[in-house]
Amino acid sequence: MKLWRRFFASFWTTLRQLPRRDTLSYPEQQPQLGPRWRGRPVLTRDADGEERCVACELCSAVCPTQCIALGGADRPDGRRFAESFRINFARCIYCGLCEEACPTLAIQLSPEFAFAQSERGDFVYGKEALLIDGPGKHPDYRYYDHAGVRICALPPAAAVDPRSNLP
Repeated sequence: MKLWRRFFASFWTTLRQLPRRDTLSYPEQQPQLGPRWRGRPVLTRDADGEERCVACELCSAVCPTQCIALGGADRPDGRRFAESFRINFARCIYCGLCEEACPTLAIQLSPEFAFAQSERGDFVYGKEALLIDGPGKHPDYRYYDHAGVRICALPPAAAVDPRSNLP
């Protein structure tokens, strides 16, 4: 008797859900994403149009799948920048740790989620494909203003006598 009661209870649950219509015709109707949706990572610029990334490599250090690779360099005015930046989206799990670790708010997760590729190599995005024109979620943030770092040219390297460091 209990078995039949359980069977009819589960069948009743199924029948109650039938009139519900949650299915979307995907390409024509876009799904409603939550406000904290974590999609494709992008690189942003500050309000002046400069790249925010200073190549501190915190994002690649915190990434659990090690899908971020970057290399940094110094500009003549003293600022650091990412000379190369690459994300392998075939390995990325969209956890958002790179966004939380970035001190300059350069890497942010966009709401984009549909970017399928046919070849595995096409999932590796370079700096040009990741860099967007806008400031992203934080339009008024400028790292060098908040860090207290004055922008000036690097001093010329002084000649060093290698024997001066000997005891």
